[in-house]
Amino acid sequence: MNESRNQDLGLLFLRVSGALFLLWVHGLPKLLNYSEQLKLIEDPFHLGANITLLLAIFAEVLCPLLIIAGVLVRLACLPILSVLVIALVVVHPEWTLFEAQFGWLLLIIFTTLLISGPGRWVVSQRFS
Repeated sequence: MNESRNQDLGLLFLRVSGALFLLWVHGLPKLLNYSEQLKLIEDPFHLGANITLLLAIFAEVLCPLLIIAGVLVRLACLPILSVLVIALVVVHPEWTLFEAQFGWLLLIIFTTLLISGPGRWVVSQRFS
């Protein structure tokens, strides 16, 4: 394998594993337990629980699916990064680094994808 191919494989692994992790741990529980999540979700900007939850589902379900497919990857990272920064800085500023380590790791993963792009292994080069 040449170095370029290794980099593409690494970006594919980062893209798919990071997006699946976010989708599985945060996105699907919100989507599948919508009514329960409406009672639990924080609403730091007073948009209403319904709108806040829909925005979180967009960032944690639709955007990871786009990233897995390699479609609009850099653009899809932006809502994810926004939700993460809001969670870490606005909603849970009291969290220590140890309590927030999962959020910080996701921030690192999706910032890396924002900077690097998806690599060459994508559904369509036209939309990546």
